[in-house]
Amino acid sequence: MVFPKKILTVVLVAIVIGALVFLFVIKKGRLPGKAGRRDTAAQSGETQEMQIPVKVAQAKMGDLIIKLRSPGEAVTDRKIVMKAEVEGVVKRLDLRESQHTHKGDLLLELDDERYRLDYENAEATRLKTLSELILDQKFSDLEDTGNDSGRKRAAEAKFQFHEAGQLYQKGLISRDEYESRVKVYERALIESGERKDEVMAAMKGLTQAEINVKKAVLSLEKTKIRAPFSGIVTDIKVSPGENIVTGRELFTLVDISLIRVHARVLESEIGKMKVGREVDLKFSAYPGKVFKGQVAAISPLVNPEDKTCRVIVDVANPEEEIKPGMHTEVEIAAEIHEHKLLVPQDAVLTRSGRKLLFVVKEDLAKWRYIEVGLENEDYAEVLDGVQDGEQVIIEGHFTLAHDARIKVENESE
Repeated sequence: MVFPKKILTVVLVAIVIGALVFLFVIKKGRLPGKAGRRDTAAQSGETQEMQIPVKVAQAKMGDLIIKLRSPGEAVTDRKIVMKAEVEGVVKRLDLRESQHTHKGDLLLELDDERYRLDYENAEATRLKTLSELILDQKFSDLEDTGNDSGRKRAAEAKFQFHEAGQLYQKGLISRDEYESRVKVYERALIESGERKDEVMAAMKGLTQAEINVKKAVLSLEKTKIRAPFSGIVTDIKVSPGENIVTGRELFTLVDISLIRVHARVLESEIGKMKVGREVDLKFSAYPGKVFKGQVAAISPLVNPEDKTCRVIVDVANPEEEIKPGMHTEVEIAAEIHEHKLLVPQDAVLTRSGRKLLFVVKEDLAKWRYIEVGLENEDYAEVLDGVQDGEQVIIEGHFTLAHDARIKVENESE
């Protein structure tokens, strides 16, 4: 009975081994096509991965600008503290903090009753003096004592004067026209005869009366405070109904549509500064934003303490982002080197102490040693190794090898 069991065991083992062999052979026979396709796909993927994505720029001729850096401070030349020129009570105050205003706008008004009365009184005195002068018989006699041409001019002027007076009273001519005719008559009186000294002496009283009228007009006009230029109102120091005295500070008016930046440049660099040069300004309040300006003036004086010279830069500020007092980093175009072959600094690498870059030839990266001349932060001048118009790799090239397959991801510049 033992012998048959051994035979049975051997048979079973043989059957199992045979089955395993059969399955293995069947599996190999059925999958070669699929395995081949997988190998092909893997190989294709490997080829695809070998195309390293890069970004490129173009080597091109241009001007290399070397900039000089300096700290600067924003200021405005158009800032005025408005003060009262006459005393009085604030009758009208059309102001609020940070209000924008235009040149000529009425911003503050004082009670003008007192000054209006002064004007009317002065005007009445002037007219009285004028009437006395004209109606005085001794001046009328000049029409008879002077020479013929003088008498004729005096008579014509007197007629025109009386006519002008009537027209002025009826409102048919302006005050300016009326006073113009008065002056013609005054001149005719002086030129008409021999008693010029007496006429001129009498004229002095009229002249003083006219001066008093002009003073009264000025005082009356000063009760109205108008904007001398367009700007922003700030630092208001008065209230409606307040009684103010002459010289009292009322408010401040500032114009920041144009900002001036004062930069300090070392005397050793001042020879590189030129009026009209372009300037970049970077304010800490606006990270990443660059404002454009222009050198407006260069001080003729050097500060003996720090050996610097002030350079004034004009900056347009239409959005009023820049505030007076802000500090900025100033970059002034100190040297301009024209017609240079330039590549971005991002394209330049250093390996084994030598500078190189990669240029694009079809879908390959070509290693080129280069000779670099002048440089700034953004560009380098290439003296040898690259030609105008060639595409150079600026991103994705740190681990590249010569003849590596690449895929350009941006348009060439």
